[in-house]
Amino acid sequence: MTDTNTIDLLVVGGGINGAGIARDAAGRGLSVILCEKDDLAEGTSSRSGKLVHGGLRYLEYYEFRLVREALIEREVLMKNAPHIIWPMRFVLPHSPDDRPAWLVRLGLFLYDHIGGRKKLPGTRSLDLSRDPEGAPLLDKYTRGFEYSDCWVDDARLVVLNAVGAQERGAEVLTRTAFVGARRESGAWTAELRNSRTGQTRTVRARAIVNAGGPWVQGVIDHIAGTEHRRKVRLVKGSHIVVPKFWEGANAYLVQNHDKRVIFINPYEGDKALIGTTDIPYDGRAEDVTADESEIDYLLAAVNRYFKEKLTRADVLRSFSGVRPLFDDGKGNPSAVTRDYVFDVDDTDGVPLLNIFGGKITTYRELAERGMHRLKRFFPAMGPDWTHDSPLPGGEIPDADYEAFRERLKANYPWMPGSLRRHYGRVHGSRTAEIVGTATSLEGLGRHFGGNLYEAEVRYLVDHEWALTAEDVMWRRTKHRLHLSEADQAAFARWFEAEYAVAA
Repeated sequence: MTDTNTIDLLVVGGGINGAGIARDAAGRGLSVILCEKDDLAEGTSSRSGKLVHGGLRYLEYYEFRLVREALIEREVLMKNAPHIIWPMRFVLPHSPDDRPAWLVRLGLFLYDHIGGRKKLPGTRSLDLSRDPEGAPLLDKYTRGFEYSDCWVDDARLVVLNAVGAQERGAEVLTRTAFVGARRESGAWTAELRNSRTGQTRTVRARAIVNAGGPWVQGVIDHIAGTEHRRKVRLVKGSHIVVPKFWEGANAYLVQNHDKRVIFINPYEGDKALIGTTDIPYDGRAEDVTADESEIDYLLAAVNRYFKEKLTRADVLRSFSGVRPLFDDGKGNPSAVTRDYVFDVDDTDGVPLLNIFGGKITTYRELAERGMHRLKRFFPAMGPDWTHDSPLPGGEIPDADYEAFRERLKANYPWMPGSLRRHYGRVHGSRTAEIVGTATSLEGLGRHFGGNLYEAEVRYLVDHEWALTAEDVMWRRTKHRLHLSEADQAAFARWFEAEYAVAA
């Protein structure tokens, strides 16, 4: 199939950068197609530490501009997606064996002040022998600090950007691989292939954005007659999920013997997410997994600080992602910049914008600046707009999630609190579209266990490109962490039977 019309922009890659650029460009009035070879956020963008943060440890590598910009973006994202991004307090126990206390205090002072912090509380010192945050820690840790950052549901951040792009006119094609492209008659001729049907489609585009993440070089290799001067360095980061082993909503940030910092964060209510590692990686990004040495490393880091000792049997799940970092020549993977770099190949006035590096927190700014790089090719495109535009579901007055939660309670008194929390945190103001006219749990359709009901599944299929049970249970939601293996298998069988024709 060949498109007869020429679109403005073909975005390759359905991670956070690709989805962010597609939304930004569509909101400027450009015609956009986003293609992703797998599911949205199936790669790196669903395998992060799930934080919107400035990157406290980057100060140690003098990345002051990156930290400042990330902290500014932290405030913007909190305002625009208060349902999937919320504040979290991090306790940093001080170990005299690691960084000196004065250096930690200086870093936290800069962290509090260089980004124009407005909404979050600042740093405070802790007496871990008396303050409740010290209760789960070994008695030898008597001094600590507490600072603010934010939690994010990373995969939903991607999906909601894609939804926002579609609502502004973009076409989003999942399970659709970029096969190749060539410059022809003043535009790109690109071939796409649907991996589920095998059907191919040829599109004409005035510009291509390569947001392939770990696959950025692979995309370039399939584009005829293009060159680039940048290199990407793949760094593997692994996480483990364990039962939560402390009281309170705070997270912990600890330093390991090798000076790396490890986050220990509350996750999905009764669990904890622990990570990450930083290991050079040269395999296929599709094949990345957390190996046993990484799991042991993370467990040892936790056990160095906490009274309750974790073992391999406590690990409920592990996952690993490949970060596509811009190669700045640093030997230590932890020191490699998390900043992003653009490379524009405008041969014959037909541009290709390649994106190297980046991090979740700065995706919106990256998208905005990427469009600035393309403005000379689209002089009529609209102005910047995403800074003050809520993401789908984030249309909450004054970004006041607590007030919104009370409204959910008033609107759905028949709904269990855990289900209201799930809908509120995943779907925000769009909860009403899922619940519809239901006035009881029976009205939500079949119950698959936990907080998973048929009404939500059908919404995710109809509005968010969920094509498999895994799309529903892991990337659109985290139901998989709350369902037994038997429930997961039963849901998968139902889903496959229900949507067999669509598959």
